[in-house]
Amino acid sequence: MRARLTALVILVVAALSLPATAWAVDIQALTTPTGLKAWLVQDKSAPVVSVSFSFAGGAASDPSGQSGLTNLMATLLTDGAGPFGAQTFRLRQEEAGASVSFSASLDRLGGSLRVLSPNRDDGFELLRLALTQPRFDADMVEQRRNQAVAALNQATQRPASVAARTLMEAEFAGHPYAADPDGTAEDVTRLTPQDLRQRAAALLIRRGLIIAAVGDIDEAELGRLLDRAFGSLPLGTPLPLPPEWAPPTRARTIVVERPVPQSTALMGLPSITRDDPDWYAALLLNHILGGSGQQSRLFSEVREKRGLAYGASSSLRSYRKAGLLVISTASANERIAEALRVVRAELARLRNEGPTEQEFADAKTYLTGALALSLDSSGAVASLLHSMQVDELPPDHLTKRAALISAVKIDDVRRLARQLLRDDAMTTVVVGKPVGVTPDP
Repeated sequence: MRARLTALVILVVAALSLPATAWAVDIQALTTPTGLKAWLVQDKSAPVVSVSFSFAGGAASDPSGQSGLTNLMATLLTDGAGPFGAQTFRLRQEEAGASVSFSASLDRLGGSLRVLSPNRDDGFELLRLALTQPRFDADMVEQRRNQAVAALNQATQRPASVAARTLMEAEFAGHPYAADPDGTAEDVTRLTPQDLRQRAAALLIRRGLIIAAVGDIDEAELGRLLDRAFGSLPLGTPLPLPPEWAPPTRARTIVVERPVPQSTALMGLPSITRDDPDWYAALLLNHILGGSGQQSRLFSEVREKRGLAYGASSSLRSYRKAGLLVISTASANERIAEALRVVRAELARLRNEGPTEQEFADAKTYLTGALALSLDSSGAVASLLHSMQVDELPPDHLTKRAALISAVKIDDVRRLARQLLRDDAMTTVVVGKPVGVTPDP
């Protein structure tokens, strides 16, 4: 069976490497009898159905004083539903060869179902119960709440966690994105079963619902099962979108002291969102800067040439109302200041000179084929289809992706480097006992 589960993945990987006219995966956009919309890729070679879905509204819209509410609610949706307590609900999933899960991002409440095809009725029924009849039993709420508080307290001692939270608070000061999806220990402690029920009622609605499915199922059967799982949810009105974001107007260095021998550093720069026409130029820029692992400029300059850190990398983060380019590294307290100087010097060099022709060509070659490397299961393919819908991309986008990357000119990347890699827009967070790093007031 393990071998058969790879059939769809092999098909998609092969298709992504073919020209658009040879695209072999048929993405079907369907509408169910109750009006739900979904994307489907059928594959009969493995007896599995994977579904990825999400609802509009996420942790950024947690009410004041209730940070962590959406995240805790997502965890508890599968801790008992309908007639089944938490233990029985888990047992029912095991018996059906099914897995139902939920998670919260800043912008959306996401979920997934994976179930063996012969048991798909049972799997979709468990999903229906989690969506429409979550129990939020007092004992489970207390258990999960205590676990969440313990994890939050532990996170305050982990430099990487402290740096991540501090960077978001600084970049998005006064904006809902500044709040950690996990909340604060004080807020989470006060959350009640009634708070969780109210949050579920606000988010679990059909308007704004996005669904993608992959596997051994046809359109009619998927439509029937989706209506069964989601059809009785209220139509509802999605929560308002987060407000527009005004990036910081000056550079800032923040030091958070922790008694550790190595300092962790994050450097954040305002970037672009997924719907920006320069998105693929940004992917290429990030790949060259620090997104390509050992081949990137940052890794080469910080690790290989100077041995200042085990690694240095960069990544693009795209939210509904904001984008960030985040650089990450860590070094001994006595060497972190030098590591930061090297990073800034490399940013300046890329900003002023742009990438070389060889770097640009290599980045294009890699990114054209890299997507296929991440598609290692039907669930991964379903997640990709879901993400495409969240980003408001058309079903034929995958046939165009290589051409969109190919169309980027080196001058586009040079222009974007000048636009984004600005010292006067950088927020730097260092957690540890750094020597030679002076915080700004």
